[in-house]
Amino acid sequence: MNRRTLLKRTLAVSAVSVAASAGLLAPGQALAAYPTAAFEAKDSAAALSAALGSGSFEHSDDIKIKAPDIAENGSVVPVTISSSLAGVESISLLSESNNSPMVASFNLNGSQAFVSTRIKMGKTGNVLAVVKSGGKLYANRKEVKVTIGGCGG
Repeated sequence: MNRRTLLKRTLAVSAVSVAASAGLLAPGQALAAYPTAAFEAKDSAAALSAALGSGSFEHSDDIKIKAPDIAENGSVVPVTISSSLAGVESISLLSESNNSPMVASFNLNGSQAFVSTRIKMGKTGNVLAVVKSGGKLYANRKEVKVTIGGCGG
């Protein structure tokens, strides 16, 4: 490495360090709006009301939930949600047996109604997928049995 490159990199790192310590590069300024009330709610209806404005929904078989029937490790449960409803605005995912049921909420303005993620489940219960389409809420649920250490607890 030649001397000129070393000086340039050192100067760049020190400039970024000074800016970060002065508060000019605060990570909180770049974060999206976080619906605190929805993720801290203790039941599904309150979480949906805080996140989507209503706690009531219609059942819809147009929402497909792909999740394991039996999850051996509740801390990593793969879940895929898709919907054939037209004009999907958002998809919210809840684990009804968790102390705080709201797991994730995705705004999908103008994109395909498909979400794949991994969630944490404390115990056996329903996974609830709520889709907002045309200003109305539609939902479907699937039961996922969580075993403790793969032993069927």
